[in-house]
Formats: sequence, structure tokens, C-alpha cells
Amino acid sequence: MTQITPLILAALLAACSKPAEKTEDIRPVRAIVLKSSDVDVDDQFSGEVRARVESRLGFRVGGKIVSRKVDVGTTVKRGQVLMQLDPQDLKLSQAQALASLRAAETNRDFARAELKRYQDLKTQNFVSQTVLDSKESAYKAAQATVESAQAAYRGQSNQAGYSSLVADIDGVVTSVTAEVGQVVAAGTPVVSVAKTNEKEVVIGVPENQVDKLRKIEDVKVRLWADPQRSVPGKIREVSPIADPATRTYTFKVTIPQTLADAKLGMTAVVEFSSKTAQPQIKVPLTALFHEKGASSVWVVENGIVKLVPVTVAGAAGNDIVLASGVREGQTVVTAGVHVLKPGQKVKILGAEAAK
Repeated sequence: MTQITPLILAALLAACSKPAEKTEDIRPVRAIVLKSSDVDVDDQFSGEVRARVESRLGFRVGGKIVSRKVDVGTTVKRGQVLMQLDPQDLKLSQAQALASLRAAETNRDFARAELKRYQDLKTQNFVSQTVLDSKESAYKAAQATVESAQAAYRGQSNQAGYSSLVADIDGVVTSVTAEVGQVVAAGTPVVSVAKTNEKEVVIGVPENQVDKLRKIEDVKVRLWADPQRSVPGKIREVSPIADPATRTYTFKVTIPQTLADAKLGMTAVVEFSSKTAQPQIKVPLTALFHEKGASSVWVVENGIVKLVPVTVAGAAGNDIVLASGVREGQTVVTAGVHVLKPGQKVKILGAEAAK
């Protein structure tokens, strides 16, 4: 009896246990709904409004600043005095050069009179030709000294005039880097003046988009302060080297004078756009599945994927342009393509419209 009991218990336990249920293999994936579009480029970059021409002005001579006639934001006209140096030393040098000129003219006049007297004596054969030649040489040397003194005097006169720093363009003062009482060297920038009637927007473009964007002609600019209004812009300059800090390439986009609200330093947005001749279907590079040298995509229909061969027409940034194999409205897997198999059931984590 004791030997039968374990067998009965084992049979009862086997009868009570149920077979394990099979779980269906459903893979989570990400997907997009295909959409054809003729938009080839649609990018925006923010930048700063700057003056196309900005002059950093400095004195052409060194000295001590005795007068500052402008502040930051002052509107100036061409030829207007901005700063002045102490002219005393320059005037003394000018007076010295003038005195040297007068002395040279006196010596020249004396040499000319001597030459005339000896010419008269030579006609009467009272002096030899050698003596007359020496007087002619002395007169020519005196005349050359006068010309040298005249040049020195003109140079010192110019130096005296350089004690006043004047604006070379019509514009607005954007910076002042020196004050009254400060001694500055020749050529040191002390005032910056920006030309206000020519403005542009400066932006930084990533290196992978430089070649594409430099060819686009449809460029529009809008101010952050007035986002509802946009004006046409034109790419004026593309930097040949990247900025060492941001590693982006500087684009300078000219804006028309009709955008009078654009003040220097304002934030602006530059929009680049272009279209293709025919609508295109684009998918992310991660959507392609490569097998045996052929390219395919996984198309989702009723929660089940199937592998569809496609023809790649080219690249568009980080996307791939498909020439055939799929159509607008189909759902294509964009992440997880290497773990799928035909007939696999999937759960879409996110279905978005393709750009």
C-alpha cells in the first residue's frame, strides 16, 4: 500500500498541471509613413544683423587725446571730427620745418644772385669757365635743398592735420576704445564706425551643408522681432575656412534697404529653400536593408512586415531618395530592420510623416 501512494500522487500532479501557453513573437519597431514631396532643401539658421562695412579708425600719428566728440550710437557724417590729439608738438615740428625751408630759400636766392654776377663777368672774360661752372653747381645744390625742405614742410603740415580723427563714411559709432587723457600710438583703433545703409545677416553653417546651401538662390530673411515679415536675401560671401570655435562656416547674406527695422545686433533667421523637378520619396538611411548586394525596405501591412526591393536614386543629406519600389502612404520600418524576417508581426512605436 505504501508503494502505491507515491505513484497515485504523481499521477494526480500530472493531471493538475497545464501545458505552457505559447507567446506570440511581436517585434517593436519604429516606422514612418511615406510621403512624396518636391521640397529638396528647407533649412533655417539664426544669425545676427551686422553692417557690411565697419571701419576701425585710429590716428595716423601718436599723441595724447584731448577731446572726444562722439559716443556709442552717435550718427556721424563723412568728414566729421571724432577725436582730437594735443597738436602742440606737431605744430612745433611744423614750425621747425618752415624755418628750414626759409633758410634754404635764402641760400638758394644768394646762389642765384652769385651765378648771375659771374655770368656777367664771364661775358667780359674776367672769370674762367671753371669758376662759372662751380657757381652753377652751387645754385643747383641750393635749389635741391629748397625742394627737400618744401617736401619736409608739407609732410609736417600733414602730420599737424592728423591730430584730428575724422569719419571716413556716413554711419553710426559702434564702439569707442579710448578716452580723453589716454596716450595712443599711431594706428591704434580708437573708434569704430559702421555704415548703416548696407546691412547683412551673418550665420554659421555646418560643414556638411556648405556646398548644398551656397548654390541656393531662394533665400529669405526675417527678423526675430517681426517673424511675420520676410524679405529676399542674397548670399554675398562664404568663408573658405571654418570658425575655430564653432567649427561652422560663415555665410554673409545681404538684406535689402527696405528692411528698415533691422537694427545692428538684432537676431534674424535665414531660410534656404529649393524644389526638385519631380516629387521624391525619402527615407532615413537606417530604413535600408542590404542583402546580397540588393537594397530593400520593410513595409508594414496589417501589422506584418514584408521585404520590398527598392531602387536608390541618391542621397539628400541624411536621407535616401528612392526611385522605385514603394509608393506614398506606405509604412516603412526605420529602426530594427536587421532583426526582422518576412511575415514577422511588429508593434510600431512611432509612426511619423516622412519629411
